[in-house]
Amino acid sequence: MERQVNKIKIVTITIILLIIVFAALIFFNILDIDLQQLLGRTEAETTGGRGAASSRIATTVRVTPVSLDTIERSVIINGEILSRNQVTIYPGVSGRLVETRFSVGDRVNRGDVVALVDPSRPGEVFSRNSVVSTVSGTVLNTPFSVGDTVSTQSGIIVIGDLSSLVVETFIPERFVTTITHDMRAVLWFEAIAGETFNAEVAEINPVLDPVSRTLRIRLRFIDPDPRIRAGMFATISLVTERRVEVPVIQRTSVINTYGSWIVFIVDDNNIARRREVTLGITSEDLLEIISGLSIGENVVSAGQNFLSDGDLVRIVD
Repeated sequence: MERQVNKIKIVTITIILLIIVFAALIFFNILDIDLQQLLGRTEAETTGGRGAASSRIATTVRVTPVSLDTIERSVIINGEILSRNQVTIYPGVSGRLVETRFSVGDRVNRGDVVALVDPSRPGEVFSRNSVVSTVSGTVLNTPFSVGDTVSTQSGIIVIGDLSSLVVETFIPERFVTTITHDMRAVLWFEAIAGETFNAEVAEINPVLDPVSRTLRIRLRFIDPDPRIRAGMFATISLVTERRVEVPVIQRTSVINTYGSWIVFIVDDNNIARRREVTLGITSEDLLEIISGLSIGENVVSAGQNFLSDGDLVRIVD
């Protein structure tokens, strides 16, 4: 009986010791975590928060420096190729067209007889009247056929000088104040794919069309090309405003926030800084910067939609 009691005491003491050891391990483990947290906070405070910043995940961005460049604002319109000197020839009398002597594409000299008109009426016989060309050039159009009745207001033949072509187009009213002589333009044609041609404003109509509210202008080619022909349809990019050596950034860099234009720059510590900017004229790829940025500052041009002020970034090419 005494031996059994001793065994119970030994088991009880062993259990108590194990509980004490287990409790001690838990206590020291908690103490170690608190010390590590305390040391971490102290280090962060001592380094001014650099430890916290270094633990954040960096956002990948692409940057482009603010630079000086030439920027142009353009308006895209359509136009038609015409001969510079295009004249419509009218008969001197009314009557029946009895003969045409030239076809479209033929060369005509000044003074050539291009058609004959018979002014005779029933019961009366008159001599045929000659229609004479007043200019030299190429026949562009013959809208009437032999047998048609024409008057003195009927244009029998259209003659133009194809050695000198112009582009005729019509400018919307909101752009007319920017149009000046010698203003540059770039043209392209569906028939000549992959190439562009340079032209400049040569003629400006002083009066707007009261119906369409547009201004008729004509452009001349700077370097004429024999592949361009009268009657072709052209797409025109007309430069309405041009600035030289001004600060510019990529058009993809800006964000519109509640009516303000925002960009992000990256400082020397790879931290994104939010900037509000004032924009000038815009082109297809560039934006003019009036204020808010300095030359050489690195502006985020890709990835800025995921940024906040003070975020850590990683720059890629």
